[in-house]
Amino acid sequence: MARGCGLDNKGLEPQPLLMLKHGPNEEEIFMAEESVAQDQLRAFIERIERMEEEKAAIAADIKEIYAEAKGNGFDTKVIRQIVRIRKQDANERMEQEALLELYMSALGMVAEPANDD
Repeated sequence: MARGCGLDNKGLEPQPLLMLKHGPNEEEIFMAEESVAQDQLRAFIERIERMEEEKAAIAADIKEIYAEAKGNGFDTKVIRQIVRIRKQDANERMEQEALLELYMSALGMVAEPANDD
């Protein structure tokens, strides 16, 4: 068998004679990392854009619901306020209501309870 032909002793499997390259150089690594970062950035942007489209569609649907409620004689400002209040924690809501009553009382805006004496 000839020396340096790249075959092992049995002649069945090729063996590497030399390793000409030890791996990617720094420039190739940087370019690969840059490509990955660009792909990730593009994916993030595209996901955000899809979500923004969905958000706009949902906002249009909500607007339609308010218009329907208004068409049925409901006050949409009050409905919006109720929606906002229902998002709050019960304790937070009670605290805000107490402060509102306190402030209104301080400004003389709360009617005195009627005395039945």
